[in-house]
Amino acid sequence: MSTSQTSGALSPENREESLAALKASAERGKELDVLIVGGGVVGAGAALDAVTRGLNVGIVEARDWASGTSSRSSKLIHGGLRYLEMLDFALVQEALQERGLLLQHIAPHLVRPVPFLYPLTKRFVERPYVGAGIMLYDTLGITSGNSRGVPMHKHLSRRSTLRTAPSLKDDAFVGSIRYYDAQVDDARLVVDAVRTSVQYGAHAANRLRVVDFLREGERVVGARVKNQEDGGEFEIRAKQVINATGVWTDETQAMVTERGQLKVRASKGIHLVVPKDRFQSTVGLILRTEKSVLFVIPWGRHWIIGTTDTDWQLDKAHPAASSKDIDYVLDHVNQVLKRPLTREDVEGVYAGLRPLLAGENDSTAKLSREHVVAHPVPGLVVVAGGKYTTYRVMAKDAVDEAGRALDFRVAPSCTDSIPLAGAVGYRASWNRRARTAEETGVHVARIEHLLERYGSMTDEVLALIEQRPELAEPLPGADDYLQAEAVYAASHEGARHVHDVLTRRTRISIEAWDRGVSAAPVVARLIGEVLNWSEEQMEREVTHYNARVEAERLSQEQPDDISADSARMGVEDIVPLR
Repeated sequence: MSTSQTSGALSPENREESLAALKASAERGKELDVLIVGGGVVGAGAALDAVTRGLNVGIVEARDWASGTSSRSSKLIHGGLRYLEMLDFALVQEALQERGLLLQHIAPHLVRPVPFLYPLTKRFVERPYVGAGIMLYDTLGITSGNSRGVPMHKHLSRRSTLRTAPSLKDDAFVGSIRYYDAQVDDARLVVDAVRTSVQYGAHAANRLRVVDFLREGERVVGARVKNQEDGGEFEIRAKQVINATGVWTDETQAMVTERGQLKVRASKGIHLVVPKDRFQSTVGLILRTEKSVLFVIPWGRHWIIGTTDTDWQLDKAHPAASSKDIDYVLDHVNQVLKRPLTREDVEGVYAGLRPLLAGENDSTAKLSREHVVAHPVPGLVVVAGGKYTTYRVMAKDAVDEAGRALDFRVAPSCTDSIPLAGAVGYRASWNRRARTAEETGVHVARIEHLLERYGSMTDEVLALIEQRPELAEPLPGADDYLQAEAVYAASHEGARHVHDVLTRRTRISIEAWDRGVSAAPVVARLIGEVLNWSEEQMEREVTHYNARVEAERLSQEQPDDISADSARMGVEDIVPLR
């Protein structure tokens, strides 16, 4: 078996094979056991959960893997410290258990510990109260049944706080508590989950939009999908369909029934990306605001600062950050910094939508982060709510519900012991990184960067460089990323467009000052070779990406959501030339 097969490569050939298998399901007696609609983290997790129970599984995504909420999060794997204040101990413990699994077993190449300061502003009364909460947080992590994977918290004096984070205002805090959570490249974890499901036999295809559900009486028996690449439509039949469409839950559910048991509200959160040298700190920060919390998160050679929490009822595919949003984040972080950040310090901006279970409360900040699984009509399971950290539990619960309706006994979930692609052998690969650098002629810092993105699959990226040494060169305007990574994104990771590579397979769109404009022509040529593009298609992709960047920049200058959304919607999604 080739390397690409063993790692579940999402190659163009694999996509064609998956399309053929999904089309074949329309034949009598060949239907899938489970069809999953939605290629975010919950859908990807459900595909892996179902296929590792021995089920015949298909998963479809209308756009790109993780193109919605699952690539626009705060990039944290955490228990939710603020949920302790709401006395939601079960949710916190469940999330901390998943954090331990991800750190230790499931994705150690993508999930790693990160330290945070919880600043204290009141003398005497605050430290015992906050300290007790963080002690409980650490204790719940220990009692969750997994190795914590992160160090215990530590109390710091005011002097130690300033030594740890010199850029904080001298009088901003009376001290702090340092504690640990974890972070993740959210989009890469989704791609690796899809790849792992393919490795176990799932049929996965992005750029397939569900246009309707198939019905036999009241029962859902599959879906009709449109191939966004060639415009063709076909039917996929399945014994059970799992709807894991996040903020699109209401729309997809409405194709079947108006009696939908779940209502989901979208809450917008925006994040700013600034260079690491804009302020000095060896740790991240968690700051209280009047509405929520604000994180300052270490992210390679950058900081991610966010987030906001506002109701969003406009375009869900491309939520826009307004000037008001950006000012809100800057104003709050500047309250604690000696040298204020300005707009000129901001390299990148991104906005995402949280799928919150709607209740009677008008405030999105108070809507539930717990998930719910429903079976509104026979044959259709809907899963909604939750948070990124607990995706595996959400997926398990959805497949459990679908399995109960199948006419055979379904094995229990085993994803708590299944590492994602790139995880097996990662630590051994990390330990021999200096030797790998010597053998390949690639600088050890580059090897470390690759290992923290691809894990043990780094060998596949290095094999491309061995075949074509010029691919060891960095992409223009994005020194952290090699040209080989763009090729690999299309040959192994399911990327179908330039923006898939620049916004999700890499983070060039938010980490580079020009947001990827100078890299776009090189990426178009590199992935165009893999996807057999014409010169015309390559030029079209670059033109589209540049227009997309301009639309996003314009939207971020607008005063409010409506005008920002209008500016961003000036550029439609690209489709290949036929």
